[in-house]
Amino acid sequence: MTVSRRAFLKTSTAAGTGLVIGMHLPSRGQAEADTAFSPNAYLTITPDGKITIVVARSEMGQGVRTSLPMILAEELEADWKQIAIEQAGASTVFGDQTTGGSASVRTTWEPMRKAGAQAREMLITAAAQQWNVSPQACKAVDSFVLHAASGRKLGYGALATAAAKVPVPENPPFKTGGYKIVGKSTPRLDTPSKVNGSAVYGIDFRVPNMKYAALARCEVMGGKVADFDASAVKQMPGVSFVDKISDSAVAVVADSTWNAIKARRALKVTWDEGPNKNLDSAGISKSLHDTDESKAVKFFSAGDVAKAEGKRVEAVYELPFMAHAPLEPGNCTAHFRGTECEVWAPTQVPQDCRDTIAPLIGLKPEQVKVNITLLGGGFGRRLEHDYAVEAALLSKAINAPVKITWTREDDMRCSTYRPVSLHKLSATLDANGWPVAFTHRIIGPSINGQKGSQPVQGVDADFPDECSFIYPIPNVALEFVMTETPVPLGWMRSVYALQMAFASESFVDELAAAAGKDPLAYRLHLLAKDTDIKYFDATWHTSRLRSVLQLAAEKAEWQKPLPPGRHRGVACFGCFSSYAAAVIEISMEGGKPRVHRVVDAIDCGQVVNPNILDQQIHSAVVYGLTNALRAQITIEKGRVVQSNFNDYEPLRMNESPKVEAHFVSSTEAPSGAGEPPVPPLAPALCNAIYAATKNRIRKLPIQS
Repeated sequence: MTVSRRAFLKTSTAAGTGLVIGMHLPSRGQAEADTAFSPNAYLTITPDGKITIVVARSEMGQGVRTSLPMILAEELEADWKQIAIEQAGASTVFGDQTTGGSASVRTTWEPMRKAGAQAREMLITAAAQQWNVSPQACKAVDSFVLHAASGRKLGYGALATAAAKVPVPENPPFKTGGYKIVGKSTPRLDTPSKVNGSAVYGIDFRVPNMKYAALARCEVMGGKVADFDASAVKQMPGVSFVDKISDSAVAVVADSTWNAIKARRALKVTWDEGPNKNLDSAGISKSLHDTDESKAVKFFSAGDVAKAEGKRVEAVYELPFMAHAPLEPGNCTAHFRGTECEVWAPTQVPQDCRDTIAPLIGLKPEQVKVNITLLGGGFGRRLEHDYAVEAALLSKAINAPVKITWTREDDMRCSTYRPVSLHKLSATLDANGWPVAFTHRIIGPSINGQKGSQPVQGVDADFPDECSFIYPIPNVALEFVMTETPVPLGWMRSVYALQMAFASESFVDELAAAAGKDPLAYRLHLLAKDTDIKYFDATWHTSRLRSVLQLAAEKAEWQKPLPPGRHRGVACFGCFSSYAAAVIEISMEGGKPRVHRVVDAIDCGQVVNPNILDQQIHSAVVYGLTNALRAQITIEKGRVVQSNFNDYEPLRMNESPKVEAHFVSSTEAPSGAGEPPVPPLAPALCNAIYAATKNRIRKLPIQS
């Protein structure tokens, strides 16, 4: 049976790349649909030999428009040069289309393999039927089916119509090796369009007769519009509409983004600042330290920490709010047409956009079409869909297509943020300095809890994927005290894993120092025994964490003495089903760390595209070092203090270290790659600072 596909984005092919970047549009013509071979929602082969693979995840720089088609093409035995790509919009045929949690490859590995294998087997069967031979006597190679005994061959295009009549196999055989596409450093399909400027991001998108909008939003968290005076604004050039579109925002619509922004600046709004007008960072931090810990929930345990005897070591760590700050600020284009609405959004959650927008504008979900543009960075910010809701509401209000564009200041001050957290750790060491008990209590608000999701075993639902502890210490207690905050929270690259790793891996270094042992040797001793650790519904393996730690240390030449003035730190962690380790080499200049070299290693199972994995690791290093060195959101009078990259400063090019990326060769199923390299970076850097100065960093950011 052929699964029908919803209308996908109209396409234009980037020259020489096989990439089809899509925006908007009609479904295939009936004649083409009648003769095309579409055994499943991911694949179509037309009689002219064109092979189109549908990508159901959002491309935000992580390479899914290349890596996901590679998986299908491998099982299909396709000629990679013949592949074209379509970007799927919000649909009902792909399951959950959320792009986040380092899940794109790990959750589509099996579906994409199956889609390719189904088509391969059907093409082989179609050829065998034409030749009146057994399918076992045929094989697929480079978009052809070959019959070796007779030397005959037929291309996939020539077989498309016949293959469409073959029953779809439910459980086609998968390749077990001999990969020709998977595991190879295939160039990214989207690179040429990004170089020549033809790539379309949300902020680039246009439709005829489109209006442009900027919104005045209350910067005090929870504040609302009390009143506004638009009399002067309505006389400004190009302005066509000024009105409230929510309790907390007033929209200004004009004939250009710049005119809309200028008019917004002239708009006089009186705000009801609400109950949070005196909120500040000092008070938030104090509330964490003063939290009633009697309701701590134990979410992982081994043995009994209370019965352990020996030397006790304690430490407290603290992390701030952080902003995503993607390079492309929030934006969305929407066109409400009465009985339907079409949206073009750089979103990580197309289905959430559709399902949230529909009731707000009086439509059913199937009446809202969400097209996914390229995303200029996401990092979790585009797991929210406030920008899409605003655009749809405003399009209905003005009865015209409209693009909403957030400024950098809007994005910094009216966003969602990685939550603050406080971490209280303690350990009991035996006479030789080895831990016999380890306790880690996390105090902080819950992202999912704030959004209304139920906890899992008393903790935030993301903890199972992000808050591992893989050292097989006899007595362990991991605990969580859930607090509340009026600060809007959101998922940000590596989410709770960054917090957990900073505290636990810094503390393991403290234990090594207390024992007078080398921090690498200390960790390897703790991981020496092959142990499987059951954690929620996952199983972590000490052997894999040990191997990735050894790989990073070997490539960093840990045993080789450093030049005078250079110092190293190490850390390792497991999250999103992957294992990562980092060794960071620094010097101290003017009392501040200068990062010279980062050696990063990951075990993320079968690597689909080493080139893209290398890019992901480089990205993680820059992002992770920024978070560690100076990223923080502070609150004064209920408002975010930071506004732009001048006071939320990313790592600069002249500060960027040499990065060496390595991965463990594996045949395990793929696991997360975009986020796992981030968590070890902050503790490895702080551990290097301790090696240089004997001062322990227990509060981020380092340069605060």
